[in-house]
Amino acid sequence: MPKMKTHSGSKKRFKVTAGKKVKYRKSGQRHLMTGDSGNQNRKSRKPAYADKTDMQRLKQLLPYNF
Repeated sequence: MPKMKTHSGSKKRFKVTAGKKVKYRKSGQRHLMTGDSGNQNRKSRKPAYADKTDMQRLKQLLPYNF
């Protein structure tokens, strides 16, 4: 049986915390932010955590981190 490979795009975008949560950066922080409110911009600076409904797919993409 061949080794399982980690998805290259996922390993750049997600980190698994010590408590097995998946942390990622929110989108929309590169440009064209003048149309958004200050509250939106401030909230999207903070990292986000993946929902439990996405965890099965993330475990396939990042098999060695869980």
